[in-house]
Amino acid sequence: MTTSSRYLEAPRRLRAFVRAHETSLVLLAALTGAVGGVVVLAMSIAVAAMHALLFDISIHQRLSAQDSIDVIRALAVPTIGGLLLGLAFLWLARFRPSREIDPIEANALYGGRMSFRGSVIVALQTIWSSGSGASVGLEAGYTQLASGLAASLGRAFHMRRNDQRIMVGCGAAAAIAGAFGAPLAGAFYAFELVIGGYTPASLTPVGVAAVAGYFVTHGTAELKLGIFAGSVGSVAGRDLAIAALLGVLAALTGIAIMRGVALCEAVLAKTKLWPPLRPMLGGLAVGGLALATPQVMSSGHGALQFSSIVAMPIAFIAGVFVLKALASIVSLGSGFRGGLFFATLFMGALGGRLFAAGVDIVWPGLDLDPNAYAVIGMSALSASVIGGPLTMSFIALESTGNLWLTTAVLVAVIISTMITRELFGYSFATWRLHLRGETIRSAADVGWIRDLTVAKMMRQDMSTVDAAMSLDDFRRKFPPGSTNQVVAVDGEGRYAGLALVAEAHAPDLKTDKGLAGILRHTDIVLNPLMNIQEAIAVFDAAEAESLAVVEAGGRRRLVGLLTEAHAMRRYAEESEQRRREVIGEV
Repeated sequence: MTTSSRYLEAPRRLRAFVRAHETSLVLLAALTGAVGGVVVLAMSIAVAAMHALLFDISIHQRLSAQDSIDVIRALAVPTIGGLLLGLAFLWLARFRPSREIDPIEANALYGGRMSFRGSVIVALQTIWSSGSGASVGLEAGYTQLASGLAASLGRAFHMRRNDQRIMVGCGAAAAIAGAFGAPLAGAFYAFELVIGGYTPASLTPVGVAAVAGYFVTHGTAELKLGIFAGSVGSVAGRDLAIAALLGVLAALTGIAIMRGVALCEAVLAKTKLWPPLRPMLGGLAVGGLALATPQVMSSGHGALQFSSIVAMPIAFIAGVFVLKALASIVSLGSGFRGGLFFATLFMGALGGRLFAAGVDIVWPGLDLDPNAYAVIGMSALSASVIGGPLTMSFIALESTGNLWLTTAVLVAVIISTMITRELFGYSFATWRLHLRGETIRSAADVGWIRDLTVAKMMRQDMSTVDAAMSLDDFRRKFPPGSTNQVVAVDGEGRYAGLALVAEAHAPDLKTDKGLAGILRHTDIVLNPLMNIQEAIAVFDAAEAESLAVVEAGGRRRLVGLLTEAHAMRRYAEESEQRRREVIGEV
């Protein structure tokens, strides 16, 4: 049935059964995984159909695998597609002024709550962007819609906060497992990037969802998704050290790409162009780049064929690498919807091949395996931009089946991730959130901190006095032991300061200044909308045990009182509650 909250609810008895039995969460995760697999199939087919229609190719062919594209189509399709997308953004802004929440932000700040309608909109925008030829991946759309469906299912069963977050992770795991043919990578994508950590409570549902998504997506031979690496030679000990160097270069390249997207956005914003013209110009630029090589278009699935990458001339590989990076930066920076996951895999494979060739020139005797370093570069660059070192390691393992190569990959992705965090501090998803004013760096649950506001913790039954009262009158009204402190207000009810009763009764205190002479923290107050972390920071800076809470807006009207001890106790209680939820004790 439809509720006042505008989402479906399961019957009460069924909700109670699901909350009481952990196995029920696993069954819902399996359902989520199957739905996630269908999402990947449906979106992939939709994009393939758009490519067939708009670029006059077979629906069984990949756009980025074409040798050439008709000049008019290459320029017109992404240009008109960008204009129409920009117009759609303007139209949607009238009805949905707030931006949509992605799975990482939902789990970090909102307890796993996502808008189903908003997720559908993002998925459609991603399909249109990639279908128009923009250099963006579908993975962001896959995870958005699959996680949005999972979140809606969780809300229908009134799941606990931690279970709701796990459901969002299950949707993302299923989508990535299906998209890359890699259930382990899908599961660890959820753990590292969407849930924010691995716990015994999340292992089974996320794993089941990833496997279900994989089998549903790969149950058909008509649409081949994933990465198909060729045979890889033996990996020696020397390759671990060389892979570490490749990890350093991958990190620097990833940081440059992420900053390039932000720079492109900033430059276009400064031009004061009518918003729909920005993606239109981006589409025109991508179309121009596609005239040099169609491999820059769309996500790059067709272009990422390891056998062909190894066989390409080095100069051509370098050109495709630069053009693909520019196309991805321009596409995202101008406003097309999508992600950089598959694009960075493709660019990383090209970069790894270039790296192997460069090392062979400097040190000819090493004779590095170009296929192996294409896999290492693919994983290292994606680890820098997307995050998730284990996710990228498992993609390498599941696409090659080579454990020793995966060891070299692990070295590269660890180095790449560490340098990116040290020099840049963000993955691409959290960097975009940072540009919007958020401070989160992962999907770890910090939403409860924002929910625990000063307004929810403060007392409203405090004693007040007129700040103009004489000290003698104050002493008579509040004898020693009657209370600890009193809030002073002026004649219009505005906060004036805190008066300590014990201090007012000190024998050596001068009374000529009246009560105003002993008031404390006259200019330091709390706002009801502050979260607990902000409040504790104010207590620390003021070295105060209690602070008044005044109305927001600058009128300083007293609304409550909060003690540091109570704030710290509530913080400890909530932290313990979240810890118990994570390990499955509640």
